[in-house]
Formats: sequence, structure tokens, C-alpha cells
Amino acid sequence: MNFSAAIRRNGEVSIVDLSGQLTSFASGVLRQTVGDLIQQGNKQIVLNVGNLVYLDSSGVGAIVNCYMSVIKQGGEMKVVGLTPKVEEVLKITQLYRIFQEFHDEEEALQSFPAVKKQSAGAA
Repeated sequence: MNFSAAIRRNGEVSIVDLSGQLTSFASGVLRQTVGDLIQQGNKQIVLNVGNLVYLDSSGVGAIVNCYMSVIKQGGEMKVVGLTPKVEEVLKITQLYRIFQEFHDEEEALQSFPAVKKQSAGAA
């Protein structure tokens, strides 16, 4: 199974939907995708890993690399859609302590300050 990283927008937040297998062969795609978002000034990112079926150490490294790149630029990266397999990898590697995980996309979107203001104003 191949890997893909598709970008959607919700206001100021970029949602990156990951699917397939995130391995050493695919980790460059994720780094490039997030790097491009940062270069375009998009620093509020939700990583949706709900369709990720496999994650190896290179994939973990790519996620950490992306997270650090976003943080260094003053942004925030949240994670949603953890499958039991991916969640297990994050717990084994202790990365669950670093990443802000959310049960669903809406909860992650509401965690960004600008999105909270938009939602409050729209209500």
C-alpha cells in the first residue's frame, strides 16, 4: 500500500490527511508536505492519522521532524485519528507526551486560538 498526504483547509488551519504506510520510502513526502505548508505561512496544522495503516521508525522520525519544524516557526501541530497501532507506537516511543492528541478533528480545530474566536463569533 502506498502513502499519501492530502491537504485540506479549515479557516486558518491546514489539515493533513495521512493514509497508507508511513515508512522510510514515504517519510520524505510528509516532510515535504509540511515544509511546503510552513513556507506558505501555514503554521496551524492538524495531522490526521486515521487512515495510516503502518508506521515504522522512519515514519515516527518524519512526524517528529515535522512537529519540530512547525514549533520552530512558532506554529502548532495537533494529531487526530489515532488508530490502536499508531497509538501503541506513540506510547512505546513516549511521543504521546509531546504531541497534542484529540479524539476528533473538530476538537483539534477548536484547540487553536484563532478558531475558537471564529467559532465564538459565529455562534
